[in-house]
Amino acid sequence: MCCTSDIILRLSLVHMRKAFFQLHLAVFLAGFTAILGKLIGLNEIFLVGYRLVITVITLAFLLKIKKQLILLPLKETLQIFCVGFIVAVHWITFYGSVKYGNVSVAVVCLAGSGFFTALLDPLFYKKNISMREILLGGIAILGIYIIFDFHPQYKTGIIFGIISAIGISLFPIFNKRLLTKHSPATLTLYEMTGGLLATCLLLPVYLFYFPADYYLPSKNDWILLLVLSWLCTVYCFHLQLNALQKISAFTCNLAYNLEPVYGIILAFIIFKENKLFNSQFYFGVGLILLAVLLQTASVYYHRKKIKSYKTAHPGIETTS
Repeated sequence: MCCTSDIILRLSLVHMRKAFFQLHLAVFLAGFTAILGKLIGLNEIFLVGYRLVITVITLAFLLKIKKQLILLPLKETLQIFCVGFIVAVHWITFYGSVKYGNVSVAVVCLAGSGFFTALLDPLFYKKNISMREILLGGIAILGIYIIFDFHPQYKTGIIFGIISAIGISLFPIFNKRLLTKHSPATLTLYEMTGGLLATCLLLPVYLFYFPADYYLPSKNDWILLLVLSWLCTVYCFHLQLNALQKISAFTCNLAYNLEPVYGIILAFIIFKENKLFNSQFYFGVGLILLAVLLQTASVYYHRKKIKSYKTAHPGIETTS
């Protein structure tokens, strides 16, 4: 009996390590999307629209040849489309932050997602608010405040970035429930389709306030859009949704606080954005990193306690 429990526990830890690896690879790819957004000359809403068109066609083709293309009931389809709407708003505002601020502005604002998740997750799932999660998310928010209190010229980019952070905090909250009913591939296809429809609906209103210089991608834009869609969308979403099957929404979002680190390093190397910031910027980023490290340590300590408790009390179920 003990031997069987030990094997199950070992397998569980292996799956957990795999989930964390998938999550952090997805975070790195997500950090690279800001670089691509800066390099693509299209207006942000057209960038998202073309990205979604390529993604939906690619996913539909892959699922068709694998004979995994499933027609869902209307009610479930509409539920998933609503999450797709959130994805579309998140992407549009994220690339708006890149265009009206810069890469560093956009990716650092996403660090606020942990704070918003700590507030919104208990609201939707009727759980008690965790003061630990509020505190850790608040440290990241403080880091954002310190950074941009000294850089008011990026006001529009910051507003876009905060909206984007709220969007990305909602995404895993809703997906956690949907993943109990649908496979990651099917869920991604329907969400991307819903996001595409949402982008089409938002297009006229958005262009009224934020006009575009041109509508059709250049040759260089097409190449970058393919990389963005295939590598940083289809594959990245697959990794993230698989990880969510083993990892909580809050841990997922807090891990995404590493996205600014990857994005900023790439922005410094490619666009020399380090010349635009002062010491307060690095202090703010340090606070964001501190929040990530404290959460990682907290999760490790919590799981170690559970493992010790299971060893001492075999047969007793615990929840994390």
